[in-house]
Amino acid sequence: MFALGLPIVEKMLRPMIIYGFLVVGLRLAGKRQLAQLNPFDLVVLMTLANTVQNAIIGDDTSLTGGIIGAGTLLLVNYAVVRFLYGHRKLDHLIEGRPDVLIENGRILKERLKKELVTLEELKASAHRQGFASFEEVERAVLEPGGTISFFAKEPPPELARHQELVRRLEEISKQLSRLRPEPLTPTS
Repeated sequence: MFALGLPIVEKMLRPMIIYGFLVVGLRLAGKRQLAQLNPFDLVVLMTLANTVQNAIIGDDTSLTGGIIGAGTLLLVNYAVVRFLYGHRKLDHLIEGRPDVLIENGRILKERLKKELVTLEELKASAHRQGFASFEEVERAVLEPGGTISFFAKEPPPELARHQELVRRLEEISKQLSRLRPEPLTPTS
């Protein structure tokens, strides 16, 4: 249970090597793999996790070996994140840069194709963020982490003026209610 089946150095090197391989592999697979999962992507990631688990633990199934492997993964991840925090160019190289999918209300189909995002997935993502249709969207960005951010179109000038007038009337109403004196009560 506690006896290691592999030398401690090997037990620490295996997770480090697998970590590096997965970072590069997921980066090459694209942003979509990270957040916009369909059932096929999920199956691949689950199978990958099982395959990688075997590579990390090897023949050692001891509790101590598991703790060393997990601790090494956590430590390596923490060190990489801390390092990348101070090196933005390297961070962009590893994590990638955002990709615009909708610009000025126009869907960029070549970008969707490049990122392997279907129109249906884009539409579903827009609906989850409260947009009824693409007509309401000014811009959509596929972030490095795989999420899609949507930005609404500006309201027409008439609607913007109306909203501003309503806001001002509400503010005036609040100010008037603060100025209104309390009713006098008769004193005996």
